[in-house]
Amino acid sequence: MKSVNLAILGLGTVGAGALRLLQDNAAEITRRTGREIRISHVGTRRPRPDLQLDGITCSDDLLSIVRAADVDIVIEVMGGMTIARDVVTEAIKHGKHVVTANKALLAEHGNEIFALAEQHNVHVAFEAAVAGGIPIIKVLREGLAANRIEWLAGIINGTGNFIMTEMRDKGRAFNDVLAEAQVLGYAEADPTFDVEGIDAAHKLTILASIAFGIPLQFKKVYTEGITKLTAQDVEYAEQLGYRIKHLGIARRTADGIELRVHPTLIPEKRLIANVNGVKNAVLVQSDAVGPTLYFGAGAGAGPTASAVVADVVDLVRLMTAESAGAHVPHLAFQPDALSDTPILAADQMTTGYYLRIDAEDTPGVLADVTGILSRAGINIDAILQKPAHTQGRVPVVLITQPVREYAMNQAIVEIEALQAISSPVMRIRLENLDG
Repeated sequence: MKSVNLAILGLGTVGAGALRLLQDNAAEITRRTGREIRISHVGTRRPRPDLQLDGITCSDDLLSIVRAADVDIVIEVMGGMTIARDVVTEAIKHGKHVVTANKALLAEHGNEIFALAEQHNVHVAFEAAVAGGIPIIKVLREGLAANRIEWLAGIINGTGNFIMTEMRDKGRAFNDVLAEAQVLGYAEADPTFDVEGIDAAHKLTILASIAFGIPLQFKKVYTEGITKLTAQDVEYAEQLGYRIKHLGIARRTADGIELRVHPTLIPEKRLIANVNGVKNAVLVQSDAVGPTLYFGAGAGAGPTASAVVADVVDLVRLMTAESAGAHVPHLAFQPDALSDTPILAADQMTTGYYLRIDAEDTPGVLADVTGILSRAGINIDAILQKPAHTQGRVPVVLITQPVREYAMNQAIVEIEALQAISSPVMRIRLENLDG
């Protein structure tokens, strides 16, 4: 049977990892697909003497590569959106299947890319775009296809999880840990995408679309980073029986769908609360199965390349099948069956809260604060009052029951207006993540 020719665009960490994996495991992969898979082209701007590229056409003319008649599958692992978008759409127009690890591209332009792929009867595979080596896309799209998914919550950025773990385990300040993460290669020189939650929001957009059968809507994700977290808050959360994780949460409600990325208190006994370091994990609640947890390496050459090559294997199997056009829909649901379920505005979200209030050490302050919360219909689950600081201010920590965000917003405005409160209230959302 005719071999399948691949073009790999980008020889960075993931591209080089995929190339090595395809070469090292060539015999095993052929046994799984029934066809030889050959790397015919590589798109790169710089030489890579450390890689085995004999017999492979190397070029920096990416558009020429994706137009080549002898290329069957294009692997896009360059990152970014401008050039990547051009080569992916050009590949599709020329009848090539595409494998990509580019979560930003899909989250922001995936609707049009998938529509174009349907039009040209090709498939775009993207397991590597979310959570590295964890096969969460396949789980949601195929493994849980019989279920109505109620919610999912994920630690889907390893950099943020490394920072949170170090802050908790060693009591370190955010900036110190971030600097170490950059030295170790976990964080970029410009860490904005990781620490401000943008990377996680891209991934959550994709997961939510597959889970609920809705179009990709990145701009509607509420996104909050971890830069304002302090070692003090991490310690107080621990004393109250919680751990803080930077979560992406997608939840189906009667009024619409919540899409949000933010620091979150989780009960310390939850399995996902004990996912540490640079690891990723996604917890999915569905009606038939109940809660299921998926854990593993979310980045790196090996795990991400594993997902890329797995997508190649699936596509080759699809090309070999008699009914090559009958593939699993890109976003799990048939394209004409995607729902227009609204995405809720941030102030319509419902969650519990951790509030840290630094108040003057004067009588009646706590009564004033609890009175404001009571009038707003906000119930308190726990109160932790710490000794006064040297400047005479008392940290008071409150844990509340779930409430609509707009009610909490108004209550915080009133609390901060109290004469005894001179600094902003520290607010961290809380999720029990039970079934």
